[in-house]
Amino acid sequence: MFEQVVFAGGGHRCWWQAGFWEVVAPAIELRPRVIAGVSAGAATACLLFANDSVTALAYYREVLKGHPRNAYPMNLFRRGRRVFPHNEIYRNALKALLGGEHFRQLMWSAPEIRVQFARIPRWLGPRSAVALGIVGYNIEKYVRRSLHPGFGRAVGFRSEIVRVQDCRSDDELVSLIIASSCTPPFTPIEYRDGRPTMDGGLVDNVPVDAVDPDGGATLVLTTRRYPEHAPVFIRAGRVYVQPSRKVAASSWDYTSPDAYEQTWRQGREDGEAFLRGFPSLRTGLGSLPETAAGLA
Repeated sequence: MFEQVVFAGGGHRCWWQAGFWEVVAPAIELRPRVIAGVSAGAATACLLFANDSVTALAYYREVLKGHPRNAYPMNLFRRGRRVFPHNEIYRNALKALLGGEHFRQLMWSAPEIRVQFARIPRWLGPRSAVALGIVGYNIEKYVRRSLHPGFGRAVGFRSEIVRVQDCRSDDELVSLIIASSCTPPFTPIEYRDGRPTMDGGLVDNVPVDAVDPDGGATLVLTTRRYPEHAPVFIRAGRVYVQPSRKVAASSWDYTSPDAYEQTWRQGREDGEAFLRGFPSLRTGLGSLPETAAGLA
């Protein structure tokens, strides 16, 4: 039914997408032609074809035993040590879970996966762009609660899309996902073609523009609650699914593997609810209102 699927960003909130997919995809024979993702949503999309979420959850549970905090302020006074451990943990996780034989599996089994990252405005330097981007992102997130924000584009952030299948090695894949996830101060700015990149969510954290406008039925998996919408709703001809309640995990919290698993289990529960309403969605998509499908 769905030719295209969009994975929103959201850091560790994206465990919800993994749980949802693993319940829904086999049940409805979900085999999209194109997947688009941004930030951790792109990483999750790759994980689903390269590895499995149970292995990934176990990996994080083991690794995070040695990281009880999200920040180590005393490292400011220790040469070569970082205040925030996120970059090292994230890179190593991507390499372990998507590298080697998993990279080969991904290239063999996955549909076309498009990863969105952001280019900074030409009139700003990297540090100024970081500050402006963070301010704008939080205004859109907490004040306007925009499903598809416009601030980033308005001030000059632009998206670029690179296909996972164009990566020649797992190192290139890791670099691409890091570019799409780049959120200082948690991760340093990643450079591609000699130019700085930032998290693609600064343009749109739900990257629907990365799929084809006339590419067939599109399923969009968010990671954040939009209270004005039902758990399943229709907008611009696309089917959006969001968590039924706020998930337990936080985007850049690298201390709470229990919260990751709770979020993953909630995705599975919401996937089961989606399947209960799927017959109605399948037969009535063309006549559903734009505001809400109310299927979950």
